[in-house]
Amino acid sequence: MTTAYIALEDGRVVEARSRAPGRSRGELVFTTAYTGYEESLTDPSYEEQVLTFSYPLIGNYGVRSERFESERVHPRAVVARELTDDVAEWLTEEGVPAVDHLDTRDLVTGIRDQGAMRCGVAAGPDATPEAAREELSECKGMSEHTDIGAQVSVGEPQTVNADGDGPRVCLIDCGAKGSILDSLVDRDAVVDVLPYDATPTDVRDVDPDVLFISNGPGDPENFTAAQTLVDELAGDLPLAGICLGQQVVAGALGGDTEKMAFGHRGVNQPVRDLRSGRVVMTTQNHGYTVSDPGPLDVTQVNVNDDTPEGLESDELGVLTRQYHPEANPGPHDSLDFFDDVLALADEEEPALAD
Repeated sequence: MTTAYIALEDGRVVEARSRAPGRSRGELVFTTAYTGYEESLTDPSYEEQVLTFSYPLIGNYGVRSERFESERVHPRAVVARELTDDVAEWLTEEGVPAVDHLDTRDLVTGIRDQGAMRCGVAAGPDATPEAAREELSECKGMSEHTDIGAQVSVGEPQTVNADGDGPRVCLIDCGAKGSILDSLVDRDAVVDVLPYDATPTDVRDVDPDVLFISNGPGDPENFTAAQTLVDELAGDLPLAGICLGQQVVAGALGGDTEKMAFGHRGVNQPVRDLRSGRVVMTTQNHGYTVSDPGPLDVTQVNVNDDTPEGLESDELGVLTRQYHPEANPGPHDSLDFFDDVLALADEEEPALAD
């Protein structure tokens, strides 16, 4: 058995089995999802993180590219109680270190009690505890990745479904999951995908009906260009956002965000709508949350900790969600969010000023 080591910020070094060789580092986080490992591993929101699966067996239904959320694996390394050969071979091809045969319950409870922590990973024939510690010593905190958007965003603008009959949506790609784009196209929207650092002039040139800020990795305060878009266009253009997008919108409009202890990551997070009392199950992947909604109304909250899950403003034409209503890998409780976003385009709004 080839050995692997994980050096943790709390001083521990955990020994494991190497399943995909290499050295890496990142913020150690966990997901409680027991399905959807392909979607999780290709979710750009996991950039610069080391993903631990709390479910004991990962890979029991193989690897199929049609389930991918992007073109590559985004976590810097992968940890599981047991990985199947299919997943291990995929991660080896991707050049992403992976380890198993360790007590992931202990890792998860440690993250739960102490918070997400930096770690270093060394796996393969040459792996040593010292090598893992070296990786840890070079690991940045998530807020220090000031231009993380450049690692996950499109490089050039692109238009998807140009012949669609629905509203025109300008999607700011801060690390968007593919299923968000699919959800809009399925409703016949024309989607102009712009890079994370697009300017207000870039958006005005598109002349969209709705501005949509996507999900993405890291600290929302580092997405200053997206904040500028919201600040300058709010009131002139309906605004929507998912996950990081909700945080960016709230922060730009006078609210505030904060880092959570260990975040919400999984496919079974309960969310309650404050108006209807209805509870839906949701997919989530975020380590930051809105601490002050500013001028926006909190319309949905997490049942477990009361953090804001939905923000709205009729006056400003804002509709955001902290969770992932595109429902990939599931559940499908909140797919109607995209219908509500496109309905924003039907409201009377002034034309964008030059």
